Amino acid sequence: MTLELSGRNLKKGFNRRVIFERISFSLKPRQTLLITGPNGSGKSTLIKIISGVLTPTDGQVVAQRSESTAVPQMHSIIGLVSPYLQMYDEFSPRENLQFALSVRNMKSSFHSVSPLLEKLQLKGRLDDPVKTFSSGMKQRVKYAFALIHQPPILILDEPMANLDADGIELVKELMHEQLHEGLLVVATNDITDVDRHDQQVTLGI
Repeated sequence: MTLELSGRNLKKGFNRRVIFERISFSLKPRQTLLITGPNGSGKSTLIKIISGVLTPTDGQVVAQRSESTAVPQMHSIIGLVSPYLQMYDEFSPRENLQFALSVRNMKSSFHSVSPLLEKLQLKGRLDDPVKTFSSGMKQRVKYAFALIHQPPILILDEPMANLDADGIELVKELMHEQLHEGLLVVATNDITDVDRHDQQVTLGI
């Protein structure tokens, strides 16, 4: 699925406080949007708006095909990794991932996603409770959540959080693979998290 993603004059406020305003971008396939800014500037809020988790105070986010066909619901075309996303600690990765697929009304065999699970070093721990995992392993499960349905849009909030050097290299590889056909949105305090970007939104200035 070939998609384009745009944000048009986005604004978000809480009570009388304006978090950000007049934010616009337009992404085509194989492009990256980098969102930067100090802590508290609204990076995660903007990520939530792009993902459809929050509604903007003003403006809109539009995902559209280059063809004139309708786009499915946002949750089916987006993969999201973020520190505020929670998994069911009592469940195993297998159970968590099965739940993620059911929410998206999608069917996928674990054989078909075996290369992804192996790359994320989860294949041998699919049936262990997530509560027994380190923070780095939990982050890998989040990436499995985000990528199991091969989303055309991958959205990452602080993508290297809780990862060691090997995990960071793995995430950079996954980001590179996403850009073969899809779009990438990255919010981070460290711009070295991305090797290159096509557009940048800097908040808090």
